[in-house]
Amino acid sequence: MTAREEFISIYNENIKRTGADRLLEFLKKSDFFTAPCSTRYHGAYEGGLVEHSVNVYHCLKDYLSRPRTKELYSMNFSDETIAIVALLHDVCKINFYTTEVRNRKNEETGKWEKYNAYTIDDTLPYGHGEKSVYIISGYFYGDSRLTRDEACAIRWHMGFSGIEDKNTIGKALEMYPLAFALSVADMEASYFIEGSRK
Repeated sequence: MTAREEFISIYNENIKRTGADRLLEFLKKSDFFTAPCSTRYHGAYEGGLVEHSVNVYHCLKDYLSRPRTKELYSMNFSDETIAIVALLHDVCKINFYTTEVRNRKNEETGKWEKYNAYTIDDTLPYGHGEKSVYIISGYFYGDSRLTRDEACAIRWHMGFSGIEDKNTIGKALEMYPLAFALSVADMEASYFIEGSRK
């Protein structure tokens, strides 16, 4: 099963709120399923974004299944909430990357060669997590809107690797345990599962 097929399967099985079908159609028409996840770090290849989203989903499911998170920290979230925050946390990266031709020296031959590299072309400079919340909110509104836990988890999924004031990040992670859990799942997927493509 491809990452695209797995994403769509998990999405359709778990996300039932009004607007979910329209959001999925938007994702299919965008570059979500072909975009990289970064320019040169984790998932810096075609399809890296959807692969990362599926990896974060599995990491989050695993993290939240621990008895400690349920019993000691009361982290009990629905399958729908877990799917929403994990699969959609990086929709801010839709139509975010382009390619450009660069030069590099071939290590074996010592000759210069051209290659295609990913670069950022942010056509909606609205931040990172907050842009994902903004995009999702265009589809999930009214009684189907994101819960505060979901919105804050997506908004703060970068954790302390974000650029915001560290006190604000700490407060958000303390107040919204799902945000902490998602940031852990995001880092696990980014650093341990994906890493820089060899």
